[in-house]
Amino acid sequence: MSSAEEISELLIHLGRAARTEDQNARLTPAQWTALRYLARANTASRTPSAFASFHATTRGTATQTLKALESKGLICRGSKLSDGRVVCYDVTEEGRSLLSEDPLRDLIRAVAGLEPATRDCLGQALPKLVATLASLREAPSFGTCHDCRHFEGTPQSAFCACMSRVLAACDTGLLCVNFNKDTPPKLR
Repeated sequence: MSSAEEISELLIHLGRAARTEDQNARLTPAQWTALRYLARANTASRTPSAFASFHATTRGTATQTLKALESKGLICRGSKLSDGRVVCYDVTEEGRSLLSEDPLRDLIRAVAGLEPATRDCLGQALPKLVATLASLREAPSFGTCHDCRHFEGTPQSAFCACMSRVLAACDTGLLCVNFNKDTPPKLR
């Protein structure tokens, strides 16, 4: 059985290896992370502040990363949120197309090659690790509406109690900055 320290070191190594830039990559690792995040985040979470929280960086660094993607035509400013001051970003068609060249695809293929039982174990353990680490560091824990305590209704007719607004059906399965589980899972 592997120790917690060995597993932690392997996770760090895996993360670094997965982020290693392809020689022909058009984006930096941070830009890839931002593009991936924006493609998977709901409307309210496609802001510089939300990306900064997700990427565990400063708002200034997040803003610079998003500006670089915008200058490359991979994202564009979308509609502003309800108060009119917060800018939301949308992934452009060019950005969505570029995601097919994502260097993360090698890791995706490696995970796909695992036995189904191993994939299932990882699929259950990794979200728990993410949530527990976020809780230990008092950082936001991202997740989808379906698993959030603020979610009311069904995916087709959903309401977010945190934002006090009806959610578009297409947003309910995406990452949300306001995600909150009642209690973080305990690891044994």
